[in-house]
Amino acid sequence: MADWHIPRVVIAATQSGSGKTTIVTGLLAALRGRGLRVQSYKIGPDYIDPGYHALASGHPAHNLDTWLVPEEKARDIFCRTAEKADIAVIEGVMGLYDGGTKGISSTAAVAKLLDAPVLLVINAKSMGESAAALAMGFRAYDPAVRFAGVILNRLGSDNHRAMIEEAMARLDIPVFGAVRRDEALTLPERHLGLLPAEENQRDKETVAAIGRAVGAQVDLDGIKALAETAPDMIRREEPPRPSQIRARIAVAKDEAFSFYYPESLRVLEGFGAEIFPFSPLHDEALPEADGLILGGGFPEMFAAELYANEGMRRSIGQAAAAGMPVYAECGGYMYLMEKMINFSGQTFPMLGIVPGVVEMNRRLQTVGYVEATTLRDTVFGAAGVRLKGHEFHFSSEQALPPEQEAAYPRAFRLKKMRRPVPYNAGYAKGNILGSYLHLHFAGCLDAAASFVASCADYRRREA
Repeated sequence: MADWHIPRVVIAATQSGSGKTTIVTGLLAALRGRGLRVQSYKIGPDYIDPGYHALASGHPAHNLDTWLVPEEKARDIFCRTAEKADIAVIEGVMGLYDGGTKGISSTAAVAKLLDAPVLLVINAKSMGESAAALAMGFRAYDPAVRFAGVILNRLGSDNHRAMIEEAMARLDIPVFGAVRRDEALTLPERHLGLLPAEENQRDKETVAAIGRAVGAQVDLDGIKALAETAPDMIRREEPPRPSQIRARIAVAKDEAFSFYYPESLRVLEGFGAEIFPFSPLHDEALPEADGLILGGGFPEMFAAELYANEGMRRSIGQAAAAGMPVYAECGGYMYLMEKMINFSGQTFPMLGIVPGVVEMNRRLQTVGYVEATTLRDTVFGAAGVRLKGHEFHFSSEQALPPEQEAAYPRAFRLKKMRRPVPYNAGYAKGNILGSYLHLHFAGCLDAAASFVASCADYRRREA
């Protein structure tokens, strides 16, 4: 073990929609503009915010989620990925004290795990001195949280700012920034939240503009000094990585499929996998590989293009029929289906590997943490593997008649944390495993090892 000095700060908020992603993105860009090496993190399972972080900081962003990944392992991920940074900036999730059941993986819980100071973003639009009362309540709610001050957002005028700053001063609550309302600096949104950076054609311009605005209206020196007050952290040594490649795994990565945790893929590499990104949208065929991962994303926005790429659909179908292990999550699971019906009601044939039809809905179908148990032998190992994951999707599978559902090879028995009524979901047959479930392999080491082993077995059979 070794002690590491990692300057760090958590940017939290009173609630979702306070503008913390815009503030964090601007802060990252502004600090990078000063020549600092900045490493960013997102608390919770979100895939989209880290894309903007990476554009602003110039480095891949990482997720810290203590439901998907055990606390000590999440802490290890942080220590290893932040050790070369001049400052680590951690964006919270929802409100400071919001999370899963009993506050698991809340911003407050992760801030305490990292022993990091917290700045609270307050959306001050239509609010005066009440902002100070709000901050006082957040500061007092849990004394174990290192509440360090606030960043005021969406201010309307200099008088608005002065009114709130005077109220904060009376309560001895430092103000580290006061950002004016500017609709031109907001990040674009759609049905799952922000538009992914992979699709936002003006993302670099937007991030640069946000960086200039935030850099001029927050106390960069003060935030850097605050981050330096965080105590040293102990980093545990990692086990040695395998010297030989056991299997090559093709991972779908493009505008349609972009939901991956960098550390999750790194876990596969730790078991001897070599990762090869490819594009189901733009490439003509799969790269040479021994396994396939189809991650989440927005295939519904590219259904016509995915259907039109007949060469890729044929290539994946042939690989699956030959026995190549295939693992698919959410958007990738939708791509495995026979047909996809988009928001406009148009129907497009997909891969046809999973016998079913998926359709988009105007309302969110499910969101939240779940526990999962495999119902049969899969590429994750023998039946009975227990996993922790999350779901977040607007689409749904068309219901099957009862007699077909009874014979359908469902992959998992799932239980939501807030509604513990078990239900069966997904599809598992032979070398194919897919569902709406999102996983982080750092929290599912046995499943990761089994998947790489399945790919290695296929490699040997095909040799």
